[in-house]
Amino acid sequence: MTMDRPNLRLGTSTYSYWHFTPEVTPIEHVLDEAHKLGLNGIEILQRQLASEDNSYLQKLKRHAFNLGLDMYNLSIHQDFVWAEAEERQNNIEHTLKCIDLAHEMGISSIRINSGGWRKTGSFDDLIQAKGWVEPWDGYTNNDGFKWCMDCMAACLPHAEKRGVMLLLENHWGLTTTAEGMANIIETIDSPWLKAILDMGNFIFEPDMYAAMQRVAPHVWLAHAKTYFGGGSWYSLDLDYARIFRILLDAGFKGYVSIEMEGAEAPETAVPKSIEVLNKAWEQALAS
Repeated sequence: MTMDRPNLRLGTSTYSYWHFTPEVTPIEHVLDEAHKLGLNGIEILQRQLASEDNSYLQKLKRHAFNLGLDMYNLSIHQDFVWAEAEERQNNIEHTLKCIDLAHEMGISSIRINSGGWRKTGSFDDLIQAKGWVEPWDGYTNNDGFKWCMDCMAACLPHAEKRGVMLLLENHWGLTTTAEGMANIIETIDSPWLKAILDMGNFIFEPDMYAAMQRVAPHVWLAHAKTYFGGGSWYSLDLDYARIFRILLDAGFKGYVSIEMEGAEAPETAVPKSIEVLNKAWEQALAS
């Protein structure tokens, strides 16, 4: 790549090929598909791992290397917003374990979540509640942010030791808004904590593009949501070229990871996503 014409480093999340259905799509299959499509690598959803035994992790690493693919992120789930210290510690320990998993696979980052004010109900209820952003009775948002930041701070020494970045995603809860997300990153202010921008998750912001611009200086990885066949919960008509321009203007150099969330089969939807995103990248460079 040249200084004036950065290349699009495009990969796919294994999530694009498995939307939490009972039959889990093997990660090896996603690696093979990514290679056929000429992608740069894959992002692994931790819940999609067939095993966490080291022998299996090393087989995945070997498979990826043989195909000339990077494994650039391990996407994990945890929630640091708990009133109970024991529950917060459980989520810290889960995060530390996942840092080790990433390290063993040669993956340089993990996706982390802030967590939020969980209520009972489904993901549809979360959408109805606009990301579960209202605190429980007897608590304030300040409580939630303190718990979250204390937990992340507890994970950072191990992340640095293992050489694994913590990448905070705008994934509901305290990161439903750009200001909430930026508050966490800027208050902790660590070189080992940066951001993932999920292009489809600022849906409750009055101006999602302004929200993306607010966090863009912190973004080291971007999730490009696509919705071919209609999204599982909602679909967005995203201006990918505009988003790429926002990221480039902020100095973005990292991977763009396709998260195909539509009902269409990934075998046709992921190639369509590649075409759309490549075209948008060219438009962004020309703008």
